[in-house]
Amino acid sequence: MSGLPARFMVIQVILLVFIFFAILRTVERYRDRAIPVRWLLFWVLFWGVVAVAVLVPKTTEYLARLVGVGRGVDAVLYFAIVTLFYLVFRVFVRVERMESDLTKIVRELALKKEREENSNDKTQSPK
Repeated sequence: MSGLPARFMVIQVILLVFIFFAILRTVERYRDRAIPVRWLLFWVLFWGVVAVAVLVPKTTEYLARLVGVGRGVDAVLYFAIVTLFYLVFRVFVRVERMESDLTKIVRELALKKEREENSNDKTQSPK
């Protein structure tokens, strides 16, 4: 391959090792049924794209030219920031929904307990 460097830089080796373990961890989470297949595919594809960018850094320059950014590193950083903000938004929405669900459950349990206590008081009161 013409785009591959003759020798790897230390950062490339570190990143490739990290990518390898990230993919292994993702597959492990899938096998434990902690994530669905769509998230497995998403993360494996994501880390595969990152591996290509690490192995062939010129790909980021192509991406930068494609979107009108000066350097490949800048394009990667812009993409990463936008992606992180989107993921934070998704987590925020999920936490808000969970808080709402938890509030509903606690309210229903409190009302149920109150009704049970009232019905027990009525059955135990002297006539």
